[in-house]
Amino acid sequence: MTHCVLCPRECGADRLHKEAGACGTDAKIHAALAYLHRWEEPCLTGKNGSGTVFFTGCSLGCIFCQNHEIAHRQGQTLSGAARDVALSPQALSDAFLSLQEKGAANINLVTAAHQLPAVLPALTLARKKGLTIPYVYNSSGYEKAPALRALEKIVDIYLPDMKFFSPELSRKYANAPDYFSVASAAIDEMVRQQPKTVFAEDEANAEGTAPAMLRGVIVRLLVLPGFADDAKRILSYLYSRYGNDICYSILNQYTPMPATASDPFLSRALTETEYDEVTDYAISLGIENGFVQEGETVSESFIPAFDGEGLTSPSAPCTPDI
Repeated sequence: MTHCVLCPRECGADRLHKEAGACGTDAKIHAALAYLHRWEEPCLTGKNGSGTVFFTGCSLGCIFCQNHEIAHRQGQTLSGAARDVALSPQALSDAFLSLQEKGAANINLVTAAHQLPAVLPALTLARKKGLTIPYVYNSSGYEKAPALRALEKIVDIYLPDMKFFSPELSRKYANAPDYFSVASAAIDEMVRQQPKTVFAEDEANAEGTAPAMLRGVIVRLLVLPGFADDAKRILSYLYSRYGNDICYSILNQYTPMPATASDPFLSRALTETEYDEVTDYAISLGIENGFVQEGETVSESFIPAFDGEGLTSPSAPCTPDI
């Protein structure tokens, strides 16, 4: 943390002494929301929602990010009305337990990669305090495989994105021409840790919900308007490598953001024809373990208010013991 190379950016920031890295954060835990999120895949949402913690900052920084208010930090400042709460590992573990008490199906860590040294103690502490529900690691995919090894036997479900196949696209939209090679290695590590999908054997279906996922990997693919061919290349790669040992989630919910207003492709929503082209291709490959979205999902209603709900800033220092 005094010369940070935790993420693929390897910016070398002295985050321990409050210098913001390429991710926009120092060495503390920073989050904006902890609540029951009801818009994840059915096997993660459960009856009451996924106990989701949105961390602030991001080492990737896609220009079309739906969580741009908290992901694109300028130094230590968030945009809009979003709140930034600095937490100790103890306070974060208490937030996990509070979500469990509210009936969360799991604890869903959204974009925690750049804060792992401080978040890891909270994960183990919460287990000691009585947390029993699965941990979901919700990731952009742009992270180092060696860092992920610290999560072995801790994370139950990996939920990475695979955003780009083309280095030209990842350079243009995320300033990360190495995205595919980095994300491929990261997903390899995730699958090594959780090679098979395991679902709860209960009566969830009879109650109108999907069986809860207990372990495994779900790779998300947000289909971008104008780039159905890139999405198909991603699916072809993933299926050739993992077959149906992983789950696939093909999303049509791309929502144009202010930063994409002038882009000839990303300034518009995905068409039904483009989405059908990608899902039909997935079926033709032989993908069986998958989720698709139906109907109109292009809406900022999927984006919560990042108002600090469920988080309490501690009075004690919250710098991790590095």
